[in-house]
Amino acid sequence: MIYISLNYYLLVLAALVLYYVFPVRHRWVALLAANVVFYAFFYKAGIWIFLGTIIISYIDANVMAKLQDGARKATFIAGIILVTIPWLLIKNSNFVLEAIMKKDPINLVTPLGISFYTLQLIAYLADVYMEKIKPEKNIAKYILFTSFFPQVIQGPIPRFGQLHPQLTEGHLFDEKNFIKGFQLVIWGFFLKLVIADKAAVIVNTVFDNFPAYSGAYIWVASFLYSIQLYADFLACTTLARGVSRMFGIELVNNFKRPYFSTSIKDFWRRWHISLSEWLRDYIYIPLGGNRKGKTRKYINLVVTFLISGMWHGAGLKFLAWGLMHALYQIIGEFTYKAREKAYTFCGISADSNKKRWIKIAGTFLLVNFAWIIFRANSLGDGAKLLLHMFTDFNPWVLFNDRIFTLGLDWKEVVVLIVSVYILRKVGKYQEMGKSLGEKIYTQPLLIRWGIYIVAIICVLLFGTYGYGFDAQDFIYGGF
Repeated sequence: MIYISLNYYLLVLAALVLYYVFPVRHRWVALLAANVVFYAFFYKAGIWIFLGTIIISYIDANVMAKLQDGARKATFIAGIILVTIPWLLIKNSNFVLEAIMKKDPINLVTPLGISFYTLQLIAYLADVYMEKIKPEKNIAKYILFTSFFPQVIQGPIPRFGQLHPQLTEGHLFDEKNFIKGFQLVIWGFFLKLVIADKAAVIVNTVFDNFPAYSGAYIWVASFLYSIQLYADFLACTTLARGVSRMFGIELVNNFKRPYFSTSIKDFWRRWHISLSEWLRDYIYIPLGGNRKGKTRKYINLVVTFLISGMWHGAGLKFLAWGLMHALYQIIGEFTYKAREKAYTFCGISADSNKKRWIKIAGTFLLVNFAWIIFRANSLGDGAKLLLHMFTDFNPWVLFNDRIFTLGLDWKEVVVLIVSVYILRKVGKYQEMGKSLGEKIYTQPLLIRWGIYIVAIICVLLFGTYGYGFDAQDFIYGGF
């Protein structure tokens, strides 16, 4: 729980003071010092693997920039292989040992965020190879880019051209940036402690004790898992963006209200945007994208989403989850005209809110079914969970207080429902192109700080700490 710990924010406070005390052109040194302290206290496991891949990518990029043609390409491929091998071995070796070779797993040191920083290094090498950027010659500045402490463990996955200049140029103190960063940190704590960790109690009870629960229990737990996963991941990237913004650094927005999506394709434009764009730019387009006919396009989609599944974890369930999203998009294209005719036949106009909400609901259900496979203990359990959602009929458990036996009492359930309602209202407000943070910032000082204080008190009172639960690790922290 690094990003919501007291020690982490003491580090942030010290780094902020140091950053704004240093001369502007040397402020990147303060960030680098903060990185060193961060890894010394929070990130010791696997640090040598992390540093090794950083140094390999640094050397490879600078050597590659001096070569041409075949030697350049060979150096690029060698660099990709060398920075990818640790991730492949650490993430997949135990799956191969257990599932394929039927041997006991081994304990491996896993650097936190290895899946995130591996993609960051691959993107850097690819951009140097394609001459989109020039390699960084200052190794200290390169280490700063690859190890920026607010985002390295759980993203978003940055591009060199977007993040590196912000880290090295230095920023003057800007009150608006600082306050907006503070707003994001409060919002991140609310998402994590009041929504994600509270929903996790019911989710864990049902999924970890299957098949004791079926029917309506699975429907409730699956919907809550969809909410938990979104709130949890949005929380960690929001905290990263909030802390970064206090330094005047703008990280990319990783989410754009994905559960307002009207199709699976739209969902992937809104969900984990930095990963979606990485997969598009470095897998889908190099494979040929949609430039070589529909059959090749569909093959490229399947390959891209299978790689996405592998990135999320080792095992058949992750491959199945990725394959489901590929098939959703392929089937969606095949059935598009038929679905449009069905809307017309039912008298639903093309630009009506009714059509939009039907598409949003349908997309959410498809995503939710895939999340069940993602969350289940195995692919087999996931398939059984989906089956028992439809074959076991017990809607009465929603009305006879049985729901309150899943780990949350009625008061906590009310808090969760109200919190999800707030999340939805904020999302709807943002869908209209408006910013709640901007609106709060323009209020008089007393009203503005009154809102901040009330928000902090609500997180303290209604978050998981308030009810005696242990805060859960960020879901994506294991990646």
